[in-house]
Amino acid sequence: MAGSDPRVLLAETSGVNKLMDNALSPTIRVMTWNIHGGIGPDRSRDLRRVVDLVQSHQPQIIALQEIDSRRGTSSTPDAFDFLNKELGGNSHATRLIRAPDGDYGHAVISCWPMAAARYHDISYKRREPRAAIETVVDTPHGSLHVVAAHLGLSFRERRQQAEKLVQIVRKSDKCSVLMGDLNDWIAGGAVRRILDRQFPGHSHMKTFPACRPIFPLDRIYCRPKSILQRSQTDHTARLASDHLPVIADLILGNCP
Repeated sequence: MAGSDPRVLLAETSGVNKLMDNALSPTIRVMTWNIHGGIGPDRSRDLRRVVDLVQSHQPQIIALQEIDSRRGTSSTPDAFDFLNKELGGNSHATRLIRAPDGDYGHAVISCWPMAAARYHDISYKRREPRAAIETVVDTPHGSLHVVAAHLGLSFRERRQQAEKLVQIVRKSDKCSVLMGDLNDWIAGGAVRRILDRQFPGHSHMKTFPACRPIFPLDRIYCRPKSILQRSQTDHTARLASDHLPVIADLILGNCP
């Protein structure tokens, strides 16, 4: 398990020390990661590095941001299709920027079936298009409401987007997880105030820049708080992206 590797920084949120192997355990693992198009510090695009690192943590549900199939070649697979095939086989994706040579966006990928996605437009004025992916994953331990997003770069943009995310999650009567790159680097800023108040179960580990993390841009929020057992990051991800991932273990047996 990744937690036994001294290169992996663990941030414990409870007394649970490991993901139980028992198939009947209600524990599942989720992960969010801004993969920067699969481009590492060597400036080469290598999705295999991304896949290998994700698989090393064995998450059942993954939210990936900055998936980029542009500038591809005949020998390079479509990034969205490749990641879906390698990491779960069930996916919902936004291709928010389309170009003649490929697309750019983010996705939710799961090894379990998912309900049809709802794509919420959270774009702000004339800035880069943004959308939140909402779905329900049919896990062996019950349904999990999942919302994934990649927020914008301006203060007002992110505040408005955070408020919309709260509205989306509030409408669900299921256990919920909200995850993604929230681009919020200010301690006590609007996004953190809004989301922390609504989701007391959350991660706030520093994930950017990957080479020397300073800002907790990438986060996982849970409702209710009790489903979040622990969260961690993996510093070896700096070899594959400019962000570090966040991985969390959830116990759906704590759902109301």
